[in-house]
Amino acid sequence: MNQTKLPSLSRKTRQYVWFCVLFIVAFVYAFAKLGSEMLEQELSLFDSAVIGWVQSGISPALTSFMLFITFLGSTSALLMVITVAAGLMWWQKKRWEALFLVIALGGGVLFNLVLKWSYHRERPSILRLVEEEGFSFPSGHSMASFILYGMIGILLYLFVVSRAAKVAIVVIVVALILLIGTSRIYLGVHYPSDVLAGYTAGGAWLAICLLGLRLVVEKRKGKMEK
Repeated sequence: MNQTKLPSLSRKTRQYVWFCVLFIVAFVYAFAKLGSEMLEQELSLFDSAVIGWVQSGISPALTSFMLFITFLGSTSALLMVITVAAGLMWWQKKRWEALFLVIALGGGVLFNLVLKWSYHRERPSILRLVEEEGFSFPSGHSMASFILYGMIGILLYLFVVSRAAKVAIVVIVVALILLIGTSRIYLGVHYPSDVLAGYTAGGAWLAICLLGLRLVVEKRKGKMEK
């Protein structure tokens, strides 16, 4: 009888696999919880409170800043970023990383569309500073940004040696992802629960892609242990 492949992986990769599985389970559970509570209308007070707090400081200067931030999560910006990032990875002989980066974003976008059509949540009808089409749950900007910037950040973290650089990467990536989600609430095109759902769905898909990348790279490099 054939045995599972997991024990034949290197020790570090086995640990990596279990961490990824734990993250996938946690993110899927969180998303399912949000989806269930959204359908049962249990998130109204939470959404209203957060929207009121985020939009309480509306000003022309802050709106301009939020428009710029939300652009960083737009289709145009993400396409530019992934073209540059994947191109640099390919040039540096990190071809599997480049391929999985494209798979992560492309698959994440399709996954988001499926989820939006599954839940059919209309966008907020409160103060809206910009107009958006389509359904609201989960936030596409939040989900795609979490996937793309998260994956780039993780790969950079693994590539660099300097501790200071690692800390800077974590701070910048986390701040950017949080700001993009906040901008969607500020502009009135998403509920806070849409943003959280985008993060959790994006996190699950990102963990799946990182897991696949790790397994493929290890197998290709012939580092499997007997």
